[in-house]
Amino acid sequence: MVAGSMTDAGAGMRTTEWRWILAVAIAAVLAIAGAVSPDLRWMHYACKPVATLLIAAMVLVSSGGSVRYRRAVLAGLLLSAIGDIFLMLVPGPQGPDWFVFGLASFLLAHIAYLLAFCSRARLLARWWPFAAYALVAIVVSAVLRPHLPEALRLPVYAYVVVLSVMAAQAAAVWAASPDRSTASAALGGAFFVASDATLALDRFVAPFPMAVVSVLATYWVAQMLIGLSATRMPRN
Repeated sequence: MVAGSMTDAGAGMRTTEWRWILAVAIAAVLAIAGAVSPDLRWMHYACKPVATLLIAAMVLVSSGGSVRYRRAVLAGLLLSAIGDIFLMLVPGPQGPDWFVFGLASFLLAHIAYLLAFCSRARLLARWWPFAAYALVAIVVSAVLRPHLPEALRLPVYAYVVVLSVMAAQAAAVWAASPDRSTASAALGGAFFVASDATLALDRFVAPFPMAVVSVLATYWVAQMLIGLSATRMPRN
């Protein structure tokens, strides 16, 4: 009886998880379609923040895992939604460059994720992810450097460092304590690095066709995996 109840509960949790994934996927596909087609630009503006907020809602209603961890991940998702909005805004001739505000929002989001991951294992719990991501950060920074405006160099370098540390800590937590939750976080961190590296290369180095599809698809995979790392945590 007990085993049957546990199996039913597990199946119910997986069904709920897939419903959230489907809802986010639909919003993400609509947002990407709106980004690709000028005639559907309104759909991009409407659905881009919705996709991220749906992941935040999934974490908010979850009852699994550590409250501290869920709150930190939720904070990161809400800050990301703010960043989504900033990055959609087009700067006027004399208006502010909203890209910087978006960059700041996502930097704070990564700090929130880093705090979440540090609640599961001490910083630098394993050294090799930090060495690997440091190498990635150095290569990306070296490629970007000749193409970055002087005013953006320091903010972008700071962002690259924080993003790399966040992803490395997620991988270190998985290496120290492998399970579905930590694996989701580690993969989410890796996808975030891939998404942001693609975005930076497309924006500053060499724009390429359909870059927005690659950037947004990997972005929402990253956010969904980090969100799932909170919902998949065993209950205390």
